[in-house]
Amino acid sequence: MSGAVDLSALKQPPAAPGGAAATPGNHTVTEADFESKVIRRSTQVPVVVALYSQRSPGSVELVRTLERLNAADGGSWDLATIEAEPNMNIVQALRVQGIPTVIAVAGGQPLADFEGAQPEPQVRQWIDAVLDATAGKLEGDAGAQPEPEVEDPRFVAAEDALSEGDIAGAEAAYEAILAEEPANEEAKAALRQLRFLTRAQQLDPAVVATADADPADLDAALDAADVELLEQRPEAAFDRIIAIVKRTAGDDRTRARTRLLELFELFDPAEPFVIAARRKLATALY
Repeated sequence: MSGAVDLSALKQPPAAPGGAAATPGNHTVTEADFESKVIRRSTQVPVVVALYSQRSPGSVELVRTLERLNAADGGSWDLATIEAEPNMNIVQALRVQGIPTVIAVAGGQPLADFEGAQPEPQVRQWIDAVLDATAGKLEGDAGAQPEPEVEDPRFVAAEDALSEGDIAGAEAAYEAILAEEPANEEAKAALRQLRFLTRAQQLDPAVVATADADPADLDAALDAADVELLEQRPEAAFDRIIAIVKRTAGDDRTRARTRLLELFELFDPAEPFVIAARRKLATALY
């Protein structure tokens, strides 16, 4: 798929020889193709969306259970596996409270969901109930498949570099795209996300407590905001930096404001929590 970013190489080292692969199979969906593979596809067959994390072995195993059941059901429903950390906009839009979360989407709307790892018999029963509830109500043929997307070889090269753990190579690949097409929004978004995750995943989560204990420590505060955003708590991250803007001046205020604007760019500007934070920032500045 063109422009999609698979950042799994940033989150977990490659599997040991002979071990199971760290990333689930070929049902991966990202923000770039969520509309086509989930929203539009769900008008034809139910789509089961599984939000998981590489950091949670239980959620990865749940995805593997869903993959087995999907293969056994022969196309009567689609599976979309979404890694939570690189796809924060999807997590926020679906109002996900915990990982793993599984949501059935039909006709472009959420139909049913459950949270937490479940044994296979319960998952089987849940899927059967979804299929019963949607039988004969969707417009498409159960065996129909979405039209294949044409892959952009430049993005493929970047994704390949990431899968091999070559972060510098992936960054260079996205920068090369932008050198050719300065307005390419997919490359801009991928590069922003890559740089944020590279920075944030090197931080010790304990920095949040450090920043809380010493509000005057600007470095700790900015690092703590990164950790909070990585933990899918954008409101907390934004509020922390806005508080810095309120009580500082000069270079410190400029540095805090610049970081906050960078974090805003990781999200859709229409997100309510981004709009609210921008208003708070304006009040803090003026």
